[in-house]
Amino acid sequence: MVAPSVLPTLHAVAERLIGSLDNSVTRAMYGKAIRDFLLWHGDRSPCALTRSLLETYRTYLSGLKYSSSSVNQRLSAIRRLILQAGDEGLLPAAQALISTRIAGVRKRGVRIGNWLSPEQAEALVNAPDPSSAKGLRDRAILALLVGCALRRAELVSLETRHLERREGRWVLLDIEGKHGRIRTVPVPPWVKTAIDAWLQSARITEGRLFRAVERGGGVTGRPICAQTVFDIVVQQGKAIGVSIRPHDLRRTCAKLCRHQGGDLEQIQLLLGHSSVQVTESYLGTRQRLAEAPNDRIPIRWHTGRRKLAS
Repeated sequence: MVAPSVLPTLHAVAERLIGSLDNSVTRAMYGKAIRDFLLWHGDRSPCALTRSLLETYRTYLSGLKYSSSSVNQRLSAIRRLILQAGDEGLLPAAQALISTRIAGVRKRGVRIGNWLSPEQAEALVNAPDPSSAKGLRDRAILALLVGCALRRAELVSLETRHLERREGRWVLLDIEGKHGRIRTVPVPPWVKTAIDAWLQSARITEGRLFRAVERGGGVTGRPICAQTVFDIVVQQGKAIGVSIRPHDLRRTCAKLCRHQGGDLEQIQLLLGHSSVQVTESYLGTRQRLAEAPNDRIPIRWHTGRRKLAS
């Protein structure tokens, strides 16, 4: 029989671990992974956190059609939780160390991913109904994903303070990405139009940029989560007849920038890839905000909702 206090204690360890993470992106990813694991873990004792259990969970994740990268990312978060539980005396330190020695999922081949054509990208960002608050919000979200190549966690963390003017243009200032890397993201005029339409409709002047919208159309003070962004992309993708995920829009932005003649190093700066720092140290590349590659994406912004061709 598991003592009633065991599960809350494990949850408490998890919340302390999540709260200790400085980087907001890592905190969001680890938080999702750990809370999902605890839900699956149920009322088992912390002593059940064995290597065999983690192998079972790895198989469970693979059965949910997660990519190998997603499975490995979740396992990394769970290993961190188990080590924390060992540090806090919730299970023997030796057991915690052994339990974390579970191999990740081996990647086979190279994942190509999906990209949208310029026509599909334009159809996607114009798909939501602009006559409703939810439609205006979803349009702004899609515009930022396609036009600024944001990650989901970066998007949901956006606040009004991030919108600034630099070098005569609008940017998202000091966006914190993976591993605490900070970058400034140029905002094309059509993306700013989409953001302004949403903020004006929702009467948002400070705080989080994107909030939940009630069924009746009212805007709440509750910020959206990464899963909401995922659902919006999938739903609107189906509306235009394509199967896409949020990260596909990040790829799409990069590819459209490159096809429009964008400089490779500037695109790397736009996306905030890990190789940017190495590129800068070798080439002395400096981000040119006045000549942003994503300004060249050929998307026309429609004030009304377009009917999709049958």
